[in-house]
Amino acid sequence: MHPNPVFHDAAQARNLAFARARSFGVLAVSTDAAPHLSHVPFLLNAEGTAADLHLVRSNPIARMGEGPFAATIAVSGPDSYVSPDWYGVADQVPTWNYIAVHLSGTLVRLPQETMRDMLDRQSAGFEGRLAPKPPWQTRKMSPEVLDKMMRMIVPFRFTVTGIDGTWKLGQNKPEAVRIAAARELAQHGIGSEIAHLAALMRDLPRD
Repeated sequence: MHPNPVFHDAAQARNLAFARARSFGVLAVSTDAAPHLSHVPFLLNAEGTAADLHLVRSNPIARMGEGPFAATIAVSGPDSYVSPDWYGVADQVPTWNYIAVHLSGTLVRLPQETMRDMLDRQSAGFEGRLAPKPPWQTRKMSPEVLDKMMRMIVPFRFTVTGIDGTWKLGQNKPEAVRIAAARELAQHGIGSEIAHLAALMRDLPRD
């Protein structure tokens, strides 16, 4: 995360709302050799205190045991390179604007019998965003195939103990300079969700 505190002014509610809307991140768990990383969807509860997720049984993190393990979930948002020329003023340097939220906490393996309920809740949460499409449900699967799949995945709960969000949107620049960069970024940016990032740079989100 960027060390400049000006980029860490978002309220925890905004950071949690961002993580909840994304519901996908990189789970990192440290080991003696090197961190284990896994890209995972997760379901963050209403209070922002815990996230449920599952891993395939062969995943190195799933094979570490029951825990608890210190862990982090890194959730990335829109990002783009920013050219110094876009500011319209002298003596600027290249940079990269982005949004990212890190959830730190502990990861614990849950009893296997909780896997079906977790899968139902996860799929209901994601399918609910696809309305008016009728939601997919596990009952649409044949019991034999569903049972086989249930044996291949393992449920985990991530308890959130810390939240750190970086919203690097050019807050350290004068407004006119930041807006000029946003205008150029919208047309020529290099990254992901460039239009969204440019809009956030133009109109800094307020808590």
